[in-house]
Amino acid sequence: MAREEIESAGHAGTLRGYRWSGEADPSWVAVLVHGYGEHVGRYEHVAARLVDGGAVVYAQDHVGHGRSDGERVLVEDFEPVVDDVRLLVRRASEEHPGLPVVLVGHSMGGMIAARYTQRFPDELTATVLSGPVLGRWAAVEQLLPLEEIPATPIDPDTLSRDPEVGKAYDADELVWHGDFKRPTLAALAAEIDTINDAGALAVPTLWLHGEEDQLVPIGDTRDGWGRIRAEDSEERTYPGARHEIFNETNQDEVLDDVLAFVHRHLGRS
Repeated sequence: MAREEIESAGHAGTLRGYRWSGEADPSWVAVLVHGYGEHVGRYEHVAARLVDGGAVVYAQDHVGHGRSDGERVLVEDFEPVVDDVRLLVRRASEEHPGLPVVLVGHSMGGMIAARYTQRFPDELTATVLSGPVLGRWAAVEQLLPLEEIPATPIDPDTLSRDPEVGKAYDADELVWHGDFKRPTLAALAAEIDTINDAGALAVPTLWLHGEEDQLVPIGDTRDGWGRIRAEDSEERTYPGARHEIFNETNQDEVLDDVLAFVHRHLGRS
């Protein structure tokens, strides 16, 4: 698998990411959308599985994340972030005209992917949401009313049952290990409300969630998913799995489910 660095001009500076490809011509395009405080470099193994499944894969760090420009983890409005993702989708489509596009979003990235799917359904063949922030995020609701935001680093043990995942996350200099910023919390709350009010998705969508997810609890997401679920959609939940199901001890099962869903819908596109 080849990995190339890519750049684009986002709404608030340069966005940096990667394009992963195999030796054979791809039959579809995957666009990965990462979560809060992390970066797309953590998705190399996911890209490898998707490439093996016939994809060319694109991903970029959001504003204020990873190698992209912007104050760290500061997002004052998520609609421009959705627009940034659209620039990447358009680039991928221009470089691979005629190929179906599948959006794959994790956590906060699942929220962004859900909103993208609401706004631009005609540009997608399918969407995959991994542990997405939907419905409500109790952590945001608890923090926003406080006069001062307390220390809020993510506990690495909540990511996966594999302790090596937490260790790598803790040592990753491109991961944000500091506190939430109030404007970002407000923007998260506003975007969740926007998605709740915007109606059902019109694109086949797969919702995936770890049943022991402490960061984005499955109950709240299930309620949000019920508000927007497309008719031609599927869901999978994984007993014992924590938040980062692409990094879980059963990640092969999760990625098999992703590819099976995608290939079913590629056959209908």
